[in-house]
Amino acid sequence: MTYIESIILGLVQGLTEFLPVSSSGHLAILQHFFGIEGDKVLVFTVLLHIGTLVSVFIMYWKDIWELIKELFLTIKDLCTGKGLRLDERPVRKLGIMIIWTTVPTTVMGLTMNKFFESLNSNILAIGIAWIFTGTILYLAERLNKGKNNIEKMNFRNGFFIGVMQGIAICPGVSRSGSTMVGGLLTGLDREFAVRYAFLISIPTILGAAVLEIPDAVHQANTGALAVGPMIAGIIVAVISGILAIKAMIKVVVAQKLKYFSYYVWLLAAGVIGYSLITGK
Repeated sequence: MTYIESIILGLVQGLTEFLPVSSSGHLAILQHFFGIEGDKVLVFTVLLHIGTLVSVFIMYWKDIWELIKELFLTIKDLCTGKGLRLDERPVRKLGIMIIWTTVPTTVMGLTMNKFFESLNSNILAIGIAWIFTGTILYLAERLNKGKNNIEKMNFRNGFFIGVMQGIAICPGVSRSGSTMVGGLLTGLDREFAVRYAFLISIPTILGAAVLEIPDAVHQANTGALAVGPMIAGIIVAVISGILAIKAMIKVVVAQKLKYFSYYVWLLAAGVIGYSLITGK
């Protein structure tokens, strides 16, 4: 893998992990046209996931620090018999909701991951998934006028958002788009829906990286690694991830998600047409 290829992959991963256009779909298409086999760049894939995770930590470090402190306070309250007190502690409720939302995502990931992985080489399937992504973005933009924040969020909302996030295991379905749409459809305030989508990405991205570690370690032990290009790609992924998060906050609040619908629909038309013409 060359520097140019790794930088392009890092840029695409950083931007598309947080823009509602599907990072997995973009990377699968790029790997196809670059002629890069997915199992040959597993180490790089894991490191790119960690790079995008760093972007979230940089952008939301205050929220993350508050959640960490609240965790210890929660343990103290449980040990002293005070209970969870979710109605009194919004940050605590946010942490519990993040964990709860991750449950259906984890179940779907563990039971369906192999099937969705098989779709990475199916360009037609990715195109169809992009049509789905564009449609849910377009509909959510038109239907939602939610004003709920963490105080008014309930466990049904969190579960639904988790299911939407689980669907995004399919290449071509955007994780950030699905979770934001899930939040908007359950009545969440737009700004909070974005914030929540990015916070729940932490356990999801980390979990995806952990699942890939065994195969990545095997690859690292059996072949030479292009360390320089990988470092360059990771740095680009971190920087572009930060820019994408900032952009998404503005886009969702300004109700401009429909433009991403047009983009992924165009992509879908292109890759579906390519697939039908070439038979790939």
